[in-house]
Amino acid sequence: MNKIPMTVEGFNRLQEELKRLKSTDRPAIIRAIAEARTHGDLAENAEYHAARERQSFIEGRVAELEDKIARAEVIDTSKLSGSVIKFGATVTLADEETDEEQTFRIVGEDEADIRNGRLSVTSPLARALIGKGEGDNVEVSTPRGNKSYEIVTMSFSPKPAAAARKRGKARAAR
Repeated sequence: MNKIPMTVEGFNRLQEELKRLKSTDRPAIIRAIAEARTHGDLAENAEYHAARERQSFIEGRVAELEDKIARAEVIDTSKLSGSVIKFGATVTLADEETDEEQTFRIVGEDEADIRNGRLSVTSPLARALIGKGEGDNVEVSTPRGNKSYEIVTMSFSPKPAAAARKRGKARAAR
């Protein structure tokens, strides 16, 4: 059984979703199915079929969440340290072509949200970053061609944005 790495926050979100599905959504859909049954012929009852479809989705998601929670390898990133990038690190990268900086936190697959700066540990960029340190350069193959980045900062604090901005200004002054 493969372990799934995730942060404490990601694990808690999965548990909260599972709890909501079991305690709120599941009972609500059971009531909706019961009510739809009272409307007569089930073969032509759209409400009944929609409710059954929703129930199927909920049960599938419950099974999926239970599996992920059982296989979770929860990593408390607040206890991590070091000078090389690994799971849980927050990294500020500078695009070598545009000098544009972006900050990402390397998290588990289920936590990834690129718009909010959470990068999946299995993504090509994260895989290229693992084991590197501040000042290193990485090249990543993307659908638009190869991209090169310089690692500006690296920490295990979830929100080093202020420090990254200060370093970014200093870097731009060079």
